Amino acid sequence: MVWAAEYAACVGCKLIVLHVVHDPGETPGSYRQEDEDLLRPMEEVADKILTQFLQESAEKYPELAALADVEPAVVKGIPATRILEFAEAHGVRGIVMGSRGRTGLPHLLLGSKAERVVQLAPVPVTIVKAKS
Repeated sequence: MVWAAEYAACVGCKLIVLHVVHDPGETPGSYRQEDEDLLRPMEEVADKILTQFLQESAEKYPELAALADVEPAVVKGIPATRILEFAEAHGVRGIVMGSRGRTGLPHLLLGSKAERVVQLAPVPVTIVKAKS
């Protein structure tokens, strides 16, 4: 996220942080929050977690102006598909994604959301490898 915020500041564009709740559709899911016993719709919990993450990031990196004006977005569906749909609908100029860099059998079994977005996106895509 830091890389994306720095990049947004360099090119003078707004930073939108998108979280896709992977929900295949035929089995809508719920999350149980740590501080509550209630089951809540996944999008509701994801939105709360994303908001908290963005607030903590803005506090941790006050020098990154893009984090002070970030636009959060939560959508539900298959991640690569929703990322591409969101990018098109919002006219984004570029996509920045994190990647865990799985290889071998885990990569073959799970596929790669980042790889799919790179293949199909009509705008530049930057993959930022997660720190090990």
